[in-house]
Amino acid sequence: MKNFKALLLFLTLTLVLAACNFGGDNGDSSEESTSSEGESGGDKSINLSIASDPPSFHPALATDTTSGAIMASVFEGLTRLDPEGNPEPAMAENIDVSEDGLTYTYTLRDAQWSNGDPVTAQDFEYAWKWALDPENTADYAYQLYYIEGAEAYNSGEGSMDDVAVTAVDEQTLEVNLVNPTPFFDELTAFYTYYPVNSDLADENPDWHTDPNGENYIGNGPFTMENFTSADEIVLAKNDNYWDAENVALDNISIDIVESEATALNMFEAGELDYLGSPFNSIDLNALDRFREDGTLNVRDQAGTYMYVFNVQDEVMENENIRKALTLAIDRQALIDNVTKGEQVPATGLVPQTMEGFEEPAGYFESNDMEEAQAALDAGLEELGMSDASELSIALSYNTSEAHAAIAQFIQQGWSDNLGINVTLNNSEWQVYLEELNGLEHQVGRYGWLGDFNDPINFLEIFRTEGGNNNTGWTNEEYTQLLRDASQETDEAARTEMLQDAEQILMDDYPIAPIYFYTNLSVHDDSIENMESDPLGNVQLKYVDIAE
Repeated sequence: MKNFKALLLFLTLTLVLAACNFGGDNGDSSEESTSSEGESGGDKSINLSIASDPPSFHPALATDTTSGAIMASVFEGLTRLDPEGNPEPAMAENIDVSEDGLTYTYTLRDAQWSNGDPVTAQDFEYAWKWALDPENTADYAYQLYYIEGAEAYNSGEGSMDDVAVTAVDEQTLEVNLVNPTPFFDELTAFYTYYPVNSDLADENPDWHTDPNGENYIGNGPFTMENFTSADEIVLAKNDNYWDAENVALDNISIDIVESEATALNMFEAGELDYLGSPFNSIDLNALDRFREDGTLNVRDQAGTYMYVFNVQDEVMENENIRKALTLAIDRQALIDNVTKGEQVPATGLVPQTMEGFEEPAGYFESNDMEEAQAALDAGLEELGMSDASELSIALSYNTSEAHAAIAQFIQQGWSDNLGINVTLNNSEWQVYLEELNGLEHQVGRYGWLGDFNDPINFLEIFRTEGGNNNTGWTNEEYTQLLRDASQETDEAARTEMLQDAEQILMDDYPIAPIYFYTNLSVHDDSIENMESDPLGNVQLKYVDIAE
């Protein structure tokens, strides 16, 4: 939820591997906001925006906030997060957990796919094993490693038959875990754990490549009514959804608008009803105004905005250079003068919203120019350079006014304080993801919004085999600590292992944490229940419009 894997990316700066900005002209030029009931039939509709096409329409292949925001409306897992971020039964009517915490037995409710087919336990078994199939190269497959046999199958060392997910009958799913996993109910609400209509997927393995096709079938509160690339997505209420009577919205129009300034203009013209994560971000230039008039909503969010270093690059493989760049960022000045979103300067990876990581990490001092200069001098000597002017670094980010403003601020600091020549490169979101995944960057913008509320969700990004590890960095001691932590039942001991792992990561400087997210949003006065949860999710299932 990838970054993975918003994304986790804009002003709200909700990124993560994710870029969640939406917007665009949806063709409705009426003066009234469509958030009011329409004249013909009283439908409840809202207009949102995202910044780009979702990179994926397949739950197992999605790794970003934009895709995840759409998936959460079209699909549903065994559980779903409520408006406060707590898991509640969804496709599962009943969840039985063995005394040792290793066996979960799910009894599915009488639910249907949007085409009327029954949602079965086989649909879950099929989807999870498809994600683990190494031939499908699902970056988020590691989210399923809590299941017995999952990691071995995905790594090519085991078989699909050994994955302990079994459809006992059409409405009973049994899952055996490697170790007790207290947050497993949160995981089953995440999109990697969504089901897929197995009968249709068997008939057409490319079902997800045409979101407008008859094979694009979901089981969530909304259906994909229309997708026009670079233009709009239209969602409609799913009348076959098991809880349809408690879904207030009839239609959701999501314009694709790359520019935050354009999205802001549309919001102020009544053409959009909401600005903020996980859909788009607020133009930085409007934050002070929204704050002053009392309409800006600010909430703490479990997410980290960072830069990642490609340690396989001939310059970035030098630890002292990475250290110098990390220390020479004035995080508080960036927050005060650029992002203006009341974020918290980050000197570690794991957000302070996570249990055991509530205090500032203190692995290094932000804007420590003396130490930064010393590290730079050592790095230049190791690279055989006599002066910082010989060093040229490319800083990459995905297209966004917010990301550009942050990059320009940091570029200026590195240039003024360290004498380094820094060039800026920006790419459209999907192209940027490909560049990161291909390690084609030197320094790249990266954001990670928590998929579930546990520190492991952040630390496991940088495991040696992590599908979202876009640094090229490996450390076996680090990876082993995470493995050991997954087997540790004593919570205090487990937390200590995770803290030790973060220390190893930060000592090597494969990343430069910049700030911990806050969720910034504004919305039309008539919109109800659209506040984000601590992970930055907005569940459109619960959104309503005041009468």
